[in-house]
Amino acid sequence: MTESFKALLLEQQPDGPEATIRTLSLDDLPAGAVLLQVHYSGLNYKDGMILRGQGNLVREYPHVPGIDLAGTVLESADPRFAPGDSVVLTGHRVGEIHWGGYAERARVRADWLIPKPTGYSTRQAMAAGTAGFTAMLAIEALEDHGLRPDAGEILVTGASGGVGSIAVCLLARLGYAVTAVTGRPENGEYLHRLGATQILPRSELAQTPPKPLLGERWAGCVDTVGGDMLAHVLAGMAYGRSVAACGLAGGAQLRTTVLPFLLRGVNLLGIDSVLCPTERRRAAWERLATLLPGDDLDAITAEIGLDDLPYFAGQILAGQIRGRTVVRLDPEDARTA
Repeated sequence: MTESFKALLLEQQPDGPEATIRTLSLDDLPAGAVLLQVHYSGLNYKDGMILRGQGNLVREYPHVPGIDLAGTVLESADPRFAPGDSVVLTGHRVGEIHWGGYAERARVRADWLIPKPTGYSTRQAMAAGTAGFTAMLAIEALEDHGLRPDAGEILVTGASGGVGSIAVCLLARLGYAVTAVTGRPENGEYLHRLGATQILPRSELAQTPPKPLLGERWAGCVDTVGGDMLAHVLAGMAYGRSVAACGLAGGAQLRTTVLPFLLRGVNLLGIDSVLCPTERRRAAWERLATLLPGDDLDAITAEIGLDDLPYFAGQILAGQIRGRTVVRLDPEDARTA
């Protein structure tokens, strides 16, 4: 008899996709060289969009979502991985066009996997997940364009969310003066604990700027919001400085002018964590694990189960999730082998 396992399955209905917990078999899984026992996944903004049928991210149903996963290799037809290896998978359109991490088993391509970063459990790797990896890539892009700790104020928009929270923490540990933007004033103390030196209400940056150029305030920015907030940030960047854009919670449209780029030499850096090359991916993950140990991740992480996902999908889209949320599939501490 083929092994069975639980999965959250999206099926298309007249009113949009519907998520239910189903029992599947290994025969249901797509092709791939590596079979995994999934211990944890994560909840990201993109997961919320997929679960709510937004953005046309999933084209074929039925579908197992979940853009992140961490677990143990059960079978491998690729010499790079062997049974018992602990691995992490983020990006590569998994959870979108390929079945993802909201299942106790996954079958994937070996090229998509990296070894679990040193010092992280699989739970902690998912507490970082796409959010932490993206935050690390954004900071490294700013560093590559000349950012240094003595540059001045560094802005993080959407600072209470997953990418934002980790970006605040990482920047503070690297010695930067961080200004955190949030629409939830009750999170001010939380952001100060992460290392923010100043809290800025979202309302101050939420609209398109009144002028194409404002005063030169920001020495750098990790922007997780996009839309009008990004336009406002660009107008207030200091000469020659950069914005790392990695989110669109505030919208995909950018209503700005070319003046910040032409008159101040501002750089707008696009951050893609999905198709990032393997060697850069592994290096960023190892640096992330060094700067942000697992115990510190635990402090900003909540844990849910598969059946909680439909509710929390709505919460993350509404901006009501603080920090990181991991999804429990088969916890490491529950394993008997």
